[in-house]
Amino acid sequence: MIRVVCLLIGYVFGLFQTSFLYGKMHGIDIRNYGSGNAGTTNALRVLGTKAGLIVFGGDVIKCILAVLVVRLLFGNSHPDMKYLYMLYAGAGAILGHNFPFYLNFKGGKGIAATAGLILSFHPYFIPVGVVLFFGAFLTTHYVSLGSLLVYAGFMIELVVLGQMGIFGMGQAALIELYIVGAFLTVMAYWKHRENIKRLLHGNERKTYLFKKNKEAVKE
Repeated sequence: MIRVVCLLIGYVFGLFQTSFLYGKMHGIDIRNYGSGNAGTTNALRVLGTKAGLIVFGGDVIKCILAVLVVRLLFGNSHPDMKYLYMLYAGAGAILGHNFPFYLNFKGGKGIAATAGLILSFHPYFIPVGVVLFFGAFLTTHYVSLGSLLVYAGFMIELVVLGQMGIFGMGQAALIELYIVGAFLTVMAYWKHRENIKRLLHGNERKTYLFKKNKEAVKE
């Protein structure tokens, strides 16, 4: 039951669609422009760097808040399950971001929300996530490549640190932790399936953080 509560808490926070709301403030539905994705990268490309940073910040914060709320609610009473419940909260926030019911389940790809999960889950995940994403992005300018590498690194770290005893959990709970992590990883790769095809064919679109988008927003 606690797992369901954690998922629901996360999902409610995830429903705060920063990109969609920011676009509406500027008179557009972000899902009708660019890639049609209600996320950071599309906001950056369609509305500019400022919009991209605001959307990224909003999506990161909503996941952090979901994880912190669950930690406060259940961390002290269930210390041996704390990280599992936190991961469920993060998963709920990512699901809420990707599949918001009030937008016909058409949201983003969950990478900024995942960044919030990494920042709030355990400090050991932060350096690897930063190096993998910015290392890939700054050298190739492919946001998708950096995002996919972050998820691969997160999954590997989850298993390695879990088996090292960092999370203080029994093996049964660790296996469940890995299953939830694997679900998030598979979902991220599935959401990026078109990006993966373009990366393999060498025609993935590059993103420049401080370069004005050449595509004007349709009137």
